[in-house]
Amino acid sequence: MTDQPAELPEFRDWSLAAVRLLQGVVYHDDDAAWDRLLSNRSTLETYFGRLGLQLVIDEADGFAFLRQLSSEELPREYSGLPKLARSIPLSYGATLLCVLLREEMRQFEEHDVQNERCVVAAGDLFEQWKTCLPPDNDEGRLRQKFSTALRAMDDLKFARKVSDDPEEWEIRRIIKARVTAADLEALKTQFIQAARRSQNDQQSPG
Repeated sequence: MTDQPAELPEFRDWSLAAVRLLQGVVYHDDDAAWDRLLSNRSTLETYFGRLGLQLVIDEADGFAFLRQLSSEELPREYSGLPKLARSIPLSYGATLLCVLLREEMRQFEEHDVQNERCVVAAGDLFEQWKTCLPPDNDEGRLRQKFSTALRAMDDLKFARKVSDDPEEWEIRRIIKARVTAADLEALKTQFIQAARRSQNDQQSPG
């Protein structure tokens, strides 16, 4: 005798949007999920609120995501809830690339009023990126590290490749929510200080 699967609850219109949110960022160009998200906003906020999650929707920039509330923000009875996702620290190279992408987005929004998307050439990014690292004569190794950092940005939905020849990447607006202007300035300061220490170490007699 085989166990029969339990009967599923009645399907809800917002289920697609909920699953997409659990997978990561939902963008406006995911039409089916985006439309259901907006039309069921209150229901989704309540549903995820019971899980200790805040639904963040930026209609102007066209994205939505779930934010894990901190223990200080949650009522006492929620204190035992586990984290939905673990924070994975980025490598130095990936963090540096994240800062460069956020800076590109900032400049794009301040100066480019003609284009809707912030698209950058991978080659230009690589040249900026490597000048912020300690000198390395192995160009192949540097490019491999850069590719790894780009994949990390893709995994975080901060950027996506839009063409191969030439290789170009679109910087996604979610990066503004994940890396605020204050975060950007703090990270830039850290990298400047690290670069100065590296230069001093190289100039010091061995």
